[in-house]
Amino acid sequence: IKNKEKRKKKEKGDRLKTYNVTGMSCAACSARVEKAVSQLEGVTSCSVSLLTNSMGVEGSASPDKIIAAVEAAGYGASLKGAEKKENKDDPLEDRETPKLLKRLLWSVGFLLVLMYFSMGYTMWNFPLPEVFENSPSAVGLVQLLLSAAVMVINQKFFIGGTKGLLNRSPNMDTLVALGSAASFVYSTYLLFVIIFAEGSGDIHAARHQLHGLYFESAAMILALITVGKMLEARSKGKTADALRALMALRPKTATVLRGGVETEVSVDEVSVGDIFIVRAGEAVPVDGVIVEGEAAMDESCLTGESIPVDKAEGEKVSAATVSRSGYIKCRAERIGEDTTLSQIIKMVSDAQATKAPIAKAADKVSGIFVPAVMAISALTFVIWLIVSGDFGISLIRAISVLVISCPCALGLATPVAVMVGSGKGARGGILFKTAASLENTGKTDIVVLDKTGTVTRGAPYVTDIIPAEGVSESELISVAASIERMSEHPLGRAVASRGEEVGAKLLSCREYKTLPGNGVFAYIEGESCFGGSVSFISSKFPLSADLSKRAEALSDCGKTPLVFTLSDKVIGIIAVADVIKPDSGEAVKQLRNMGVRVVMLTGDNERVARAIANEAGIDEVIAGVLPDGKEKVVRDLKAEGKVAMVGDGINDAPALAAADTGIAIGAGTDVAIDAAEVVLVNSSLLDLAAAIRLSRRTLRNIRENLFWAFIYNVIGIPLAAGALSALGVEMTPMLGALAMSLSSFCVVSNALRLNLIDIRSTKRDRNIKNKNKKTKETKTMEKTMKIEGMMCPHCEARVKKCLEEFPEVKEAIVSHEKDEAVVILAAEISDEKLKATVEAQGYKVL
Repeated sequence: IKNKEKRKKKEKGDRLKTYNVTGMSCAACSARVEKAVSQLEGVTSCSVSLLTNSMGVEGSASPDKIIAAVEAAGYGASLKGAEKKENKDDPLEDRETPKLLKRLLWSVGFLLVLMYFSMGYTMWNFPLPEVFENSPSAVGLVQLLLSAAVMVINQKFFIGGTKGLLNRSPNMDTLVALGSAASFVYSTYLLFVIIFAEGSGDIHAARHQLHGLYFESAAMILALITVGKMLEARSKGKTADALRALMALRPKTATVLRGGVETEVSVDEVSVGDIFIVRAGEAVPVDGVIVEGEAAMDESCLTGESIPVDKAEGEKVSAATVSRSGYIKCRAERIGEDTTLSQIIKMVSDAQATKAPIAKAADKVSGIFVPAVMAISALTFVIWLIVSGDFGISLIRAISVLVISCPCALGLATPVAVMVGSGKGARGGILFKTAASLENTGKTDIVVLDKTGTVTRGAPYVTDIIPAEGVSESELISVAASIERMSEHPLGRAVASRGEEVGAKLLSCREYKTLPGNGVFAYIEGESCFGGSVSFISSKFPLSADLSKRAEALSDCGKTPLVFTLSDKVIGIIAVADVIKPDSGEAVKQLRNMGVRVVMLTGDNERVARAIANEAGIDEVIAGVLPDGKEKVVRDLKAEGKVAMVGDGINDAPALAAADTGIAIGAGTDVAIDAAEVVLVNSSLLDLAAAIRLSRRTLRNIRENLFWAFIYNVIGIPLAAGALSALGVEMTPMLGALAMSLSSFCVVSNALRLNLIDIRSTKRDRNIKNKNKKTKETKTMEKTMKIEGMMCPHCEARVKKCLEEFPEVKEAIVSHEKDEAVVILAAEISDEKLKATVEAQGYKVL
């Protein structure tokens, strides 16, 4: 017990903690913070997101040590959530864009006047007051003051850049600050030259030097970078829309019963055990259980499913779901951060704070990018000074290299796509716990499906009602439901539920007895009645040859036949089975069309597993495997490709943990399954196909972003350095600043395109149907056999197998629903042979 408690404490301490990080301006900053924290003792993993200005840390290191390490690196940090009591505002509110807009407007105001004095006067002879006509130094002084005003307005670049240099971690701010400062300092030097020339009476020489001033470049660089930062901030704000929408769903108030009186209180005042009321049109304030009443609940906010779900007494309701009709009283079970909605928000937020494996390449480049650019800039200056001998041209080339370089685009390429992708998934009921799981899901080669609760409903369901001769179906279900309504056995409850569904007439029942391992007994309307297994009933009452044959066929299909008697006479058979979900077959088809291999892994027996697999369209089945054996199977399959294990997250926990991607399939209240990395809230395998599609598109988007970010710098830096100047292609510092600003904006905008994709659409799936069509075109002959007696997919498999044993039979397409087999022949074979082999299996060929 002590060891277990220690382990729980350790696991709690090692959980992912998220922090807010301030002061970062580019990928080099995030790399610096990540490196500083990763070196701390007790930190097992650390990932910093430039997009969300957040950091996810796993390990036993204390928050104080982590915050101290970030501050020592020159940045600020605080534990996420610690500020909630002080600040009630929306943590996702875009506060950066208004600040940047204000800076930009002031900058542009001064810049327009500056451009008039510089380019307007010196290049196009725009008129100036007479006092400036004979005083070039006054014109230069005005330019200095105006550019200095713009630099003060945008002092954040210089503060951040200087801190980066002092902490030996130069960043994008350093590049911008160096470029602007170099232009300003060189122009200030020329201004003194102008003043001295004017003082010596050489007005012509003084006026000529005005053309060499770059005060407008110093200011323009800052203004254009601010434009880019503002566009980037706006786009980044949009990427948080999904998370913001989830947070907006949180109800603000609740109607609680206090002393028998309905009282409206803040949702924060609701305690576990409180009874709260939800009327039609109202949202559920916290997770709870219905204690009175019924309602149709709209759970689309959690599951994406638009059809309301009927809820009755004893069933659970989740916070933020809306009652469309009815009146319910509920007992609060989970409040605050423990509610399903809060867990979903935390999952999405944590995923956005982690880093995808594909980002590692960009991180390595970003870590050395800024120092490398500074070195290239210095080298450019020296080379051009030697080649041209012109200090001004050399300086302009060096400044252009500094300002066109964009580590931001590299830093944003991955996290912005991850944020949009995880938000898109959350809106569709697909939760990725980490950025790595979002990336890895799309790389899946093999999907391993648990049977019960994943492919199937996970609960017994009546599949067949077979009355004896002279008994109607309604009579059989009426007797069976009357006796089984008293039963607590899952099979008996399935029969009783079917009776309720069809509105069967319930008869009076007395002296009810449970016969453990066999069935039940009672008097129905005064007549003795038994219900139970075939072996038990047949030991007491004779079954007709037809019913015996049907019972055997049902068992072969993996179903459980229950036989019912009335007054010592067998009245029929009701078969119960765990049936596949309505969408499982379509989901398997979609996965196969996407090029994914599907394997069903179950602890059930081979016969039942094969029957379910045939119905779902799964070819590979591994049956009779215990939980620890499932883990071994998954590990063995990993040698053949990337494996995703899909299960309920409890019995399948070892296998989920062993797989490359563990995917839990469960209802909304079970979203926090620790063993899985991805959660399908709707319990639908169609969402598995959608998750793979979304992951593939996100991964493709990340690659596009990284490609353009790398290519931009590979092309832009040599261009700015003057590599093509001999051909007349020039890159001024202003054009470089504009290009740099647009590069980050383009990367973020490209990621936002993920919001436009339809993750349910199969149009882009890799389709194998065309191959099948070509195969059918080459078939020589088809024979259609009408067959009586097939009842399930297992029967289909038996008929198919016996027919395809003939070398003349190329393929047999068998359907128990159509009562037929279409036999495709490669050579002639007699009808008698085909008929004989099928009838030998116990079926009748018509």
